[in-house]
Amino acid sequence: MPIFLECDRCTACCRWPGQVKLSETEITRLAAHLGLDEPEFIARFTRLDAYRRGLALTDQANGACVFLDGNDCQVNPVKPQQCRDFPNLWNFPGSENHCQAKPLEISAEEWRRRVKLTTGRESEPPLSAGGR
Repeated sequence: MPIFLECDRCTACCRWPGQVKLSETEITRLAAHLGLDEPEFIARFTRLDAYRRGLALTDQANGACVFLDGNDCQVNPVKPQQCRDFPNLWNFPGSENHCQAKPLEISAEEWRRRVKLTTGRESEPPLSAGGR
């Protein structure tokens, strides 16, 4: 049976070094959520991504996501797809040592339902336990 990693919003993933790449649609949605026009959002909250092919969110001085406020995401209702996909559709080496998601052994059908609910995507369960 597949393992679904149930996020408990520990925010460890929001504090991990890396980059959150943004699509044009996500920029539009984030800017609207914050009551900003797109050029202002881009100037205040983005940087050129590491591959110089697009934009990514800036980080706080401590490396945390710019939208992390304590243990709360200021843009949770419209957070980028990359954030929604973690930890079930992608994770990073060592994430199991930081992420406090609860592993739940469930049917493949239930795994697909939960992934669709949390990420908005249709996907098949991984062959290995939870992708970890």
